[in-house]
Amino acid sequence: MCAFAILNENLVLSEQEFEQFSKLVYTHCGIDLHDGKKELVRARLSKLIRAGNFGSFSEYYDYVIADSTGAAISELTDSISTNLTSFFREPQHFAFLTQTLVPEMLCRKTGQNTRRIRAWSAGCSSGEEPYSIAITLLEAIRNQGQWDLKILATDISRKILNRAQQGQYDDERISTIPPAVKSKYLFAKRHNGQPLYHVCPNLKEIIVFKYLNLMENWPFQGPIDFIFCRNVMIYFDKSTQQRLVNRYWQVLERGGYLFTGHSESLTGIDHKFRYIQPTIYKKD
Repeated sequence: MCAFAILNENLVLSEQEFEQFSKLVYTHCGIDLHDGKKELVRARLSKLIRAGNFGSFSEYYDYVIADSTGAAISELTDSISTNLTSFFREPQHFAFLTQTLVPEMLCRKTGQNTRRIRAWSAGCSSGEEPYSIAITLLEAIRNQGQWDLKILATDISRKILNRAQQGQYDDERISTIPPAVKSKYLFAKRHNGQPLYHVCPNLKEIIVFKYLNLMENWPFQGPIDFIFCRNVMIYFDKSTQQRLVNRYWQVLERGGYLFTGHSESLTGIDHKFRYIQPTIYKKD
């Protein structure tokens, strides 16, 4: 191993450098990198520094600041954020969709004489969440062809969005999908001797994948019938969470729902939602 590589592996992230990166990331996308995240930041940025042959954290920081294309800051936030997800993660949400939300929504839509249904997966990661929502809706809604159904799936990582759009998963990633559902909505192809499961076109055609920084302007106004924002707000401080929750309120249809992650709560946040059950809130 060359001397440069050894030096690079032992880079020390100073407090000043950590604060610079923390402020940069917070300003860009609202992620709050508190002191407990310093070692994570050091480890993940060290990989970018090695890959780019930068000599120090300061040199890499200057490179990110000077990049007017936005690609460098996007790569930085990609490396910092964690894309942990799975099909039908937190299954109580999908049970609520089937048993409560869909019947209630269809009744309301019929009374309003509209066939428009809109959902949003905010922080969709590699696609398992919006595909799970799509499967749940298609299973729960009869006469699907009579409904104008679309799911917006957004993320701040362009890299992970590309994976989501491909809709290809190995055996391990689809292990949480019931066999009957798997055979109906995915098909297998061999890749390097191993099965690779592809999402069927009828799922893909109702999902729109888009890059979106939740801290910036949203290119839509709603109304949206329900929003999944799960395990996203854990990265934000309380003031950022409050702004985001109130923006969700604005774009939701009256009678719409907000779903948060199991480790997230609206406690301590000033909002207008009605608490339904843990991690599920309604706009009355």
